[in-house]
Amino acid sequence: MKHQQFGRQQLRHQQSGFTLVELVVVIVILGILAATALPRFINLTSDARISSVNGMAGGLRSAVGVVQARFFATGTNSSPVTMVDGTTVAVATTSGIPTGAAAGIGNALQSIEGFTPDYTTATAVIFQPTSGGNATTCRARYNGTTGAVDVVTTGC
Repeated sequence: MKHQQFGRQQLRHQQSGFTLVELVVVIVILGILAATALPRFINLTSDARISSVNGMAGGLRSAVGVVQARFFATGTNSSPVTMVDGTTVAVATTSGIPTGAAAGIGNALQSIEGFTPDYTTATAVIFQPTSGGNATTCRARYNGTTGAVDVVTTGC
C-alpha cells in the first residue's frame, strides 16, 4: 500500500508547469519576431498610398480613352460629350480629350473617393490622396490639353 502512495506522489510532482527560464526564452523570441515584423507593417501605409495614386492615374488614363472613344463614335465633334449613363463630359472639340475641370475630367471619372482634386490649373489638375501625402510628392496630375497623366510617389 505504501508503495502505491509513493507512485501517486511522484506522479503529482511531475505535473509542474513551465520553468521561469523557458518562459523568458519564449518572451525574448516573441520580442525579436515583433521587432523584425513591425517595420514591415509600418511601411504598408506608404505602399497603400502609392498603390492608390497609381490606381488613380490608371483611372484617369482609362477615362480619357473612354471619353475620346465616345466623342469619335458620336461624330458630332462638339462639347459636352454625353456618356451612355447620361453623364456629360466637357471636352476639347478637336480631340475629344476631357478638359481639366470638374465638368471635364471630374465628370469622366466614376469616383474620386479618397482623393482631393485641385482644378486650379487646367493643364495640371492634381489628384492627391485625402489621407496623406502632398500635391508635390504624392499625386497624380492630369493635363487637360494633352490628356497626359503623370505620377509622383516619392513622398507618399
